Amino acid sequence: MNIHVLSLFPPMFEGVFQHSIMRKAQDKNAVSLNVVDIREFADNKRQVDDYPFGGGAGMVLKPEPIFNAVENLTPNSKRRVILLCPQGQRFTQQKAEELANEEELVFICGHYEGYDERIREYLVTDEISIGDFVLTGGELAAMTVIDSVVRLLPGVLGNADSPIRDSFSTGLLEHPQYTRPANFRGWKVPDVLTSGNHGKVEEWREKQTLKRTFDRRPDLLEKIELTDKQKKIIKELKE
Repeated sequence: MNIHVLSLFPPMFEGVFQHSIMRKAQDKNAVSLNVVDIREFADNKRQVDDYPFGGGAGMVLKPEPIFNAVENLTPNSKRRVILLCPQGQRFTQQKAEELANEEELVFICGHYEGYDERIREYLVTDEISIGDFVLTGGELAAMTVIDSVVRLLPGVLGNADSPIRDSFSTGLLEHPQYTRPANFRGWKVPDVLTSGNHGKVEEWREKQTLKRTFDRRPDLLEKIELTDKQKKIIKELKE
């Protein structure tokens, strides 16, 4: 996968892209990461923003630098051009899985009061928001989305089952996890996890997954189709 990021502050990405899973993904040639300085494509002395027509507070990102930066990339009619903005579609694990199947992604990180509307209308394919709050710029949002997508690429994680069991991948929250020591300050790991009975372990994990989702995010249960077995467990939890 090729990922391009258009930003007014490219150095912000240096630490994130050079460590942990992002570094490993590049070392394995699973992804190519390219950060573009929007100011280099401004027509007038690196000016990237201007006052909004009609008046109002703040400055608006001009269309020329954004269009020029995207059009300077190697042509690819299949690429997804993603605008990070509060008005975008709420980002989810399902969206991450969708984007992980693409060949090329372009992320546009905004600042100031917003974008010239023509960027939305004639350039981007997707608008994404990571939550109902406002950030100073789109860089942190882009890092979040890119990280969640890259870790899903084949061969990036050491265990292929890891992303399958992640919270939200199945529509439910992940079950509790434990590791050594089995007894820490008198707090013991559930006996079933040290029993060696894999069938019992899977049954325990399924129940804990449903319990955690029921306790913390019951809204998620309304969005998925439960099996008869899962419905029975939920009924027992309610009772």
